[in-house]
Amino acid sequence: MIHYKNEKEIKLMKKSGKMLAEVLWEVVGEIKPGISEMELEILADRLIREKGGEAAFKRVDDYKFATCISTNNVVVHGIPTDYKLKEGDIVGVDCGVLLDGFNSDMAETVIVKSKKSSIRQAQDLRKVESLKEDEIDRFLSVGKSALEEAIKVAVVGNRIGHISKTIQDIVEKEGGYSVVRSLIGHGVGRQLHEDPEVPGYLNRKIDKTPKLLPGMTIAIEVIYNMGGPDVSFYGEDGWTIGSSDGSLSGLFERSILISEKGPEILT
Repeated sequence: MIHYKNEKEIKLMKKSGKMLAEVLWEVVGEIKPGISEMELEILADRLIREKGGEAAFKRVDDYKFATCISTNNVVVHGIPTDYKLKEGDIVGVDCGVLLDGFNSDMAETVIVKSKKSSIRQAQDLRKVESLKEDEIDRFLSVGKSALEEAIKVAVVGNRIGHISKTIQDIVEKEGGYSVVRSLIGHGVGRQLHEDPEVPGYLNRKIDKTPKLLPGMTIAIEVIYNMGGPDVSFYGEDGWTIGSSDGSLSGLFERSILISEKGPEILT
C-alpha cells in the first residue's frame, strides 16, 4: 500500500534528504586514485553520525555498513572492501539516512580521476553535455541523463510507467546498454523500501501502473549495464551483485517528492 505523506511528514523527509545529499557529495568529492572503498564507507558512516542521523542501510537485516560501494562490474549491494580505487575505475556510492523516523536513499556513479572534479559540477544533473566523449564518460552521461529526464516526467497525473519508459528509452537507445530488470526503484519514507515499485523499464502497459499523486515519495533508480541486463551474485557474501557478462555497470538514484508544483528532489 502506498503511503502518501502529509505536510509534517514531507518536512521530515526533506530534512533526511538534505542530510543524505550533504553526506554523499562529500564522500563523492573524496573519490580519487589510491583511496579504498572502506575509507569511503568509514567517512560516510562518520558524517551521518556527526550530523545526527542514522545509517539506514545498517538497519537492513544482516547488513553492517552505511554504504554500498559498487566498483566497475559490480551493479549494486557491493560490500565495501580494502580495494584501492585506480585511475579509470568507475565507482558507485549508494547510501541511506534515517532521521526523525524517515528514510532517504541516494546513489551516484563517477569515474576515478587524478584531478578531482568539483562537487558542484558533479551535483548538477544538467551538465551531461560537459562530459568527455570517451566510452566510459558517455556511458555515465547516459545514466545521468536518464535520471534527469525520469524526474521531469514524475508529475501529478502521470504514472510510474512514464518514469520506467523514460529510463529504458534513454538507456537502451544507445545500443549495447541495458537496463537491469531484476533491480528496481521504490517508494521511500518510514521504511527504506515502500510501495510502489519503480522499475527502470516498462513491464506492462503504462495505464496499468500506479498513478503519481501528491504526497508520494519515491526513489528513482537508473540501474544499467554497458552490456546485457542479466546480473549474478559475486563471491560468497550474499550481497554483492554484478553484471553476468562482466560489463561495466552504473547506478544513479534520487529520492523525490511528487507535488502539485512538480517533482522535488529531496536528496
